[in-house]
Amino acid sequence: MSQSEQKDVILIGAGVLSTTFGSFLKEIQPNWNVKLFERLDGPAQESSYDTSNAGTGHAALCELNYTVEQPDGSVDVEKAKEINEEFEISKQFWAHLVKTNAISNPREFITPLPHISFVQGIRNVQFLQKRYEALKDLPMFEGIEFTQDREKLAEWMPLMMKDRKENIAIAASKINEGTDVNFGELTRKLAKNLESHDNAELNYRHEVIGFQQLGDKKWEVEVRNLDDNTISTHVADYIFIGAGGAAIPLLQKTKIEESKNLGGFPISGAFLVCKNPEVVKEHDAKAYGKEPPGTPPMTVPHLDRRYVRGEKSLLFGPFAAIGPKFLKHGSNLDLFRSLNKDNILTMTSAGLKNLPLVKYSIQQLLMKKEDRMKELRRFVPSAKDEDWELHIAGKRVQVIKDTPEFGKGFIQFGTEVVHSKDHTVVAMLGESPGASTSVSVALDIIEQNFPSYVEAWTPKIKEMVPSYGQSLIKDTDLLHKVRQDSAEALDLNKK
Repeated sequence: MSQSEQKDVILIGAGVLSTTFGSFLKEIQPNWNVKLFERLDGPAQESSYDTSNAGTGHAALCELNYTVEQPDGSVDVEKAKEINEEFEISKQFWAHLVKTNAISNPREFITPLPHISFVQGIRNVQFLQKRYEALKDLPMFEGIEFTQDREKLAEWMPLMMKDRKENIAIAASKINEGTDVNFGELTRKLAKNLESHDNAELNYRHEVIGFQQLGDKKWEVEVRNLDDNTISTHVADYIFIGAGGAAIPLLQKTKIEESKNLGGFPISGAFLVCKNPEVVKEHDAKAYGKEPPGTPPMTVPHLDRRYVRGEKSLLFGPFAAIGPKFLKHGSNLDLFRSLNKDNILTMTSAGLKNLPLVKYSIQQLLMKKEDRMKELRRFVPSAKDEDWELHIAGKRVQVIKDTPEFGKGFIQFGTEVVHSKDHTVVAMLGESPGASTSVSVALDIIEQNFPSYVEAWTPKIKEMVPSYGQSLIKDTDLLHKVRQDSAEALDLNKK
């Protein structure tokens, strides 16, 4: 296909996924026209917002749900290697943007921070030790340490060890090469980079309200200007829906086959936040625990140091709550509007199959501050009520779909890409680790939906992501090289 041929691309939503994909297009196909539409008044106002997420650079260094214990007692680390590689790919792209002055001051969005896995109880200690043994000889996880020694634990996480009783077995593993990422700041930088492109325009307070595919496979997209209520029509060759919680309703409006038998279950996130500097200075890490038995990965408790716009704080959670809105700035009718004849059986089946999750969400919703503080004190025994306040974070919409393997109403935890058979519509659905792996997601979208362009684009992609087309899991020398180069460009070598 001709490289000189111009195409029109519409991006919906100004979060980290849309701005990442747009920044890719700017580099690999600068003559294409890109229009971004966002219904709020700026980028990163929803799930990508600075404090709508925990800011973990998800590299599987501390997240125990990526290393699953098997029935035979062994620990499967394949998912951890995959997630680690994807985060290295993201860092390469961000480093490229810094080196080419497309974005500046990387410390405003990424900060080096140790990642710790912390467990309690004999069985969990045994699991963590097995996990450590499975990871310690892998180049991706070199430098990982494990200890049950309370003096060493007090060095690693003094706040968490203060006033801790000695009658429960505890252990931790630690890797120093973790990061805290302000995805809101990163998204604003990516949006600014995209806005500087001659063939891109970013339209805020513009809401996409309808789609119609034309005979030539192009799409007519109806957009409402929320300032004057006027409606305009735009024609695009490709549509990318990266609109967080609004992605499922928008995908349904396209009426493509892939939008049927698909639904979403909205869950609000909440955290306890501490800004008392005397407390904050005692915990300089992200410490992840193990999810309660029978609950999904999103319930993993963690205590995080955060760096947001020059302010240091601690965050503990997440606490879940159910509610009908698909977005923080959404409508209480969102969930009900998303139900239709094509997905009502899927959604009903999901509810019946996942009664423990519904029950858990209701229990979380009914929690009072003292209940949340009780959970916090499992991590911080000395926590005082007056130092912590509740912060409502972003919305997650868990994807619910029918699958051959699990039947009707399977809840997908993680990130899901849906695209039309003709590859003219792509939608990004789901949640963590989406933001951390946004560059890999963009590359997957390019490979799956633009196959006739990939060969011509590859040299430019390799400039941006030097490991592209190669395996960081298998090639240790390449892993070390790209990791070192990224750390230097992103200023990660010193605290």
